[in-house]
Amino acid sequence: MLTGTGHQSRGGRTSKLSPAAWLYVAAVVVAAVAVLGQALDADPDLDGPVHQAWVMAVLALLFLICDSAPTTLASRQSAWSPSSSATLAAVVLVGPVGALVVGASSLLSVRRGLDLTQRVFNASMYGLSAWAAGEAYLALGGQVGHPSHQSFPGIIGPFAVAAVVQVSLNHGLLWGMLMLVPPAEPGQPAGALQRHLPMLFFSDLGYATLGLLIAALWSVGGAFAAILVLVPLFVARWAIGQFAAQERAYAATMAALCQAVETKDCYTRGHSERVSRGSAMIAREVGMRGRRVEAIRYAGMLHDVGKLGVPTTVLQKNGALSEEEYAAIQLHPMRGLAIVREIGFLDEALAGIMHHHERMDGRGYPMGLAGDEIPEFARVIAVADAFDAMTSNRSYRGARSIEEAIADLRKWSGTQFDPALVDAFVAALRREGWEQPQPAAMPPADSMAAQDHDDPTAPLRVVESR
Repeated sequence: MLTGTGHQSRGGRTSKLSPAAWLYVAAVVVAAVAVLGQALDADPDLDGPVHQAWVMAVLALLFLICDSAPTTLASRQSAWSPSSSATLAAVVLVGPVGALVVGASSLLSVRRGLDLTQRVFNASMYGLSAWAAGEAYLALGGQVGHPSHQSFPGIIGPFAVAAVVQVSLNHGLLWGMLMLVPPAEPGQPAGALQRHLPMLFFSDLGYATLGLLIAALWSVGGAFAAILVLVPLFVARWAIGQFAAQERAYAATMAALCQAVETKDCYTRGHSERVSRGSAMIAREVGMRGRRVEAIRYAGMLHDVGKLGVPTTVLQKNGALSEEEYAAIQLHPMRGLAIVREIGFLDEALAGIMHHHERMDGRGYPMGLAGDEIPEFARVIAVADAFDAMTSNRSYRGARSIEEAIADLRKWSGTQFDPALVDAFVAALRREGWEQPQPAAMPPADSMAAQDHDDPTAPLRVVESR
């Protein structure tokens, strides 16, 4: 549907649904059936002057045309289509129950990959949101039937409220489902969709006007009114599709950069993904939401991308580095910024990439910032980066336990790390847990002295010895 009802649940096969998700699906379906049953009991023939079966049939067909070719969003957990224009037109032309029937026609969608449970849930979700929109429209004095020029501007207010009700209820029902199902892709959190919800919400409200346009044109062109709006509807679908494709291309680019870094630096396999997760945990704990959480995930994922500009012989050198070699290591945050600075959507993440090796006492690099001079994103990443380094196996030392790593974070809180962010990370760890990486394969004997010279725990040992 155009207003939010066009978002399709793609939470995976129903065999993966948790008991809570099954209960949620059942509640939504029972509510939709109860509403329809009550309406049919009150008016078994739906015999009002505008409850023509052919009107509902045409609008249901329009709904299915849009609903059967949705645009997959960046998170791949949901999809968008502008099909809500059909249900909002039904609100005006055939009333709440007719709108419910049009929305419930999603059960007949020809989309591939939807099992019966997904179809029933989608149909119930669409039907409920359409019915609620129709009730709001009537409650505010909206008249059911073919609008005439006398209907304007009085019809605009009730219709606008109906559109808001439909969008809000659809987004709310879908979001509840997405919170209870596993990600469609491993490592893809629901936050990837959350970042796009405001844009989709207002896009849906904007395209809702096409529902009123269909209703207004119906008295002139009849069923052809629905056909006339197909072009703008599919233009809308194409525009959203282009945006989603761009987001997926960005994600693929970042994944490729991370893979290149981890291929070059064998001591940090999986490190970027774990720092990304840890950074997001801290961000949520301190109250960041939506776009900022997603941005800090990107920053954590790309924080070491500057290693692509550091010679491999330096990264994996046995023993101590020369001054020139250590200077090359210290430049990797700046090289990382140079590599990704043209990726526009990173925004605040760039500061995190640039300054994640700064220290609260001013003895970090590359610029020696101290305290609040260090950008918040960089202070967050510093904590997650050090924790993962401490709890990972390296050829030159074993992994520390989670409790030992927490103790070290607290020990250097205030000198190397922001105390508030350390506390936030520990609180998030207690609640969400942390999966330590599997031990890495043992390297050849002649490389056992090699170290990760970018290991953020190394400065701790240097400072401790002074």
